[in-house]
Amino acid sequence: MTTLRPFDVDDLFKFNNVNLDINTETYGFQFYLHYMINFPEYYQVAEHPNGQIMAYVMGKIEGRDTNWHGHVTALSVAPDYRRLGLAAYMMEYLEKTSEARKAFFVDLFVRVSNTVAIELYKKLGYVVYRQIIGYYTGDRDEDAYDMRKSLSRDPERKAMIPLNHPVHSRDVD
Repeated sequence: MTTLRPFDVDDLFKFNNVNLDINTETYGFQFYLHYMINFPEYYQVAEHPNGQIMAYVMGKIEGRDTNWHGHVTALSVAPDYRRLGLAAYMMEYLEKTSEARKAFFVDLFVRVSNTVAIELYKKLGYVVYRQIIGYYTGDRDEDAYDMRKSLSRDPERKAMIPLNHPVHSRDVD
């Protein structure tokens, strides 16, 4: 049976099987530690009974007023464990955590070319709120979609009303 548990520092040495995916952003050691210390309830792993990490989600709570929201920083599932519903399970966990923290919505950024993830997020009720020009830089420069899903504090779903124009990455806070 799969176990969902908090990410711990030892996992940093065991999650390469999950991170070695072209669409998964890999960060520095300090970045992961920052999330473990500051947002532990948003940083979870799905662990196989054999101890192997199957998936992880890393997020945070941020913003103010009606922009108070949960943010998915990273969600990744190891290739051997895809199509088992783990991504949806991890997203549901993050949404419930955000709901408990009285967030208005959950958002995430995804590469515009990552059609598999975009379709998954749409099935989970997310919409493309805006396109962010030049969000991803490095080996694969690319735009991102900011996708959002309203929670119960936003019954009118105002957070999900799409912008009718793209924004530049330098204008995203």
